Amino acid sequence: MEIYFTKMHGLGNDFILIDCIKQPEAGGLLFETISKKLCDRRFGIGADQILLLYPSAAADFKMRIFNADGGEVEMCGNGMRCFAKYIWDRGISKKDILSIETITGIIKPERAGEMVKVDMGQPMLEPENVPVNIKSANPVIDYPLNIKGRDFKITCVSMGNPHAVIFLNENISDFPVSEYGAVIEHHPLFPKRTNVEFVNIQSKSEVSMRVWERGSGETLACGTGASAAGVASMLKGLTGRKVIMHLKGGDLEIEWDQNNHVYMTGPAMEVFEGKIKTLSNREKENRRYARHKESIPLEFAKKGESNKTYNCVSRDISESGIGMISDYALEIGQIITFKDKAGSLARKSAIVIWNQKVDNKRRIGLMFI
Repeated sequence: MEIYFTKMHGLGNDFILIDCIKQPEAGGLLFETISKKLCDRRFGIGADQILLLYPSAAADFKMRIFNADGGEVEMCGNGMRCFAKYIWDRGISKKDILSIETITGIIKPERAGEMVKVDMGQPMLEPENVPVNIKSANPVIDYPLNIKGRDFKITCVSMGNPHAVIFLNENISDFPVSEYGAVIEHHPLFPKRTNVEFVNIQSKSEVSMRVWERGSGETLACGTGASAAGVASMLKGLTGRKVIMHLKGGDLEIEWDQNNHVYMTGPAMEVFEGKIKTLSNREKENRRYARHKESIPLEFAKKGESNKTYNCVSRDISESGIGMISDYALEIGQIITFKDKAGSLARKSAIVIWNQKVDNKRRIGLMFI
């Protein structure tokens, strides 16, 4: 099995983009494991994140994002610009403004000359929505946090993913981002971990920033991080409503408009294309249990709907799980109980771990429980 990919970057924040519309067979791979290998800069292709392009019933396209550590994340601003550029460059859509489905909602990138402008949506400032474990009715601004004997003040913002913004009155080019970023990312204050931005205000319109990305470490740029840092600097009255964010990989323009939406404008670049020849074979070797191709008519019932059954057909089966094809959509995390119509397969319960629409059918992966 060969999987084709495109290597892209936004200000040095780099991505492996896999087109799962052109290659639907790629959409069912276990990217929680694969991303660790592909993103490795010595043993893989090398990237901060993997971007997956899917069809969408709710928008023009759907984007899934996996960090280098295998975790799936809600949103990536630099990745969104690269995602849009890929679509436009290949004529997949001619729309000047796209709608992209993400975990955090619909995001709308648009052409801006040679740049890409992204409507990042409205920042979320309520502690429970960031999320941050601080009980307050107000935004978390300058909350004291001691890390490894040093006192910081954090301002917390969500741009669809959590950010802790720290303002420093020092040159951040030599600041030990890795030393403090890793600890703050995993601090108990942040139930979903957090991205961390270290920021120095240069003027009312210019800001310097370095970023520790959750699950990826320090990166050269972060679009959601730049947006969060821009919002934080504006909240504190340190800048105006439009700023240039200077990151290690280049500059982004951040504007917090009067409509409460944050707009990020910056470049996106394609680096090269390639293919992975034996990805599926490697994954099979790493599976604890071998999978066997099977085509068995099945029926299943959703948890809580035991009086109603649905038809499906198995694709493959192992000791740990089963893949099936169904006319019915199932949500990730849904628990079902199924059996084969001939009665040769014992009734089993399973949880949905992935699903993908292919033509008019649903391919669904389940793990036995």
